[in-house]
Amino acid sequence: MTDRLYLTDRALRADIHVLDCAPQDDGRYAVRLSATPFHPQGGGQPSDTGRIGDVEVLRVVSESEGIIHYTAAPVVPGPAVATVDAEPRQLHARLHSAGHVIGQVMAELGWKLTKAHHWPGEARVVGVAAAADGAAQELVPAELERRCNDLLAQDLPCVMAMENGLRQIGFGELPAYPCGGTHVAALGEIGQIRIESVRVKKGEALVRYDVVA
Repeated sequence: MTDRLYLTDRALRADIHVLDCAPQDDGRYAVRLSATPFHPQGGGQPSDTGRIGDVEVLRVVSESEGIIHYTAAPVVPGPAVATVDAEPRQLHARLHSAGHVIGQVMAELGWKLTKAHHWPGEARVVGVAAAADGAAQELVPAELERRCNDLLAQDLPCVMAMENGLRQIGFGELPAYPCGGTHVAALGEIGQIRIESVRVKKGEALVRYDVVA
């Protein structure tokens, strides 16, 4: 089983051991590592990209046989250095962390998040009323955006803890939740959250958003 370094370490570079490399029908190569700094696609965000040695890592996924790194060329088994592309990782972390912030503000307004998708250009969160009677405050885009950015201005630090084998992520004193994604070290790194639209239909709220510098 590949050791998921990204869960507890923000480092984008790691000394690893290439276990095996298998050619694929589409011309790519499937590579398994002893440990990886690469976040695989999942949990609402895209995979990291980067390099193993000098070979480009195109995509990383979790499959039944473990974490698979799809590369553009073969990788020689043995010791190597894995390096994650910094710019995409930071954007994914900003978007994912922004989703947490939006979820926190929605919770304060009586909503409970049920789904989230943090991909660039299509980020969104979905929630339903937390109360049994379906009552929740109206989600006004401008007000939701203001409250989110007020939290960012506090630059609360990311807090990680392990509970019952699950990683819990929170910011400052805000509630923590189980999460396997990547996050900023502190909320100020997000920049600003822009709420692009809010749609409520049949008791379900869909909030589309983006992050800007």
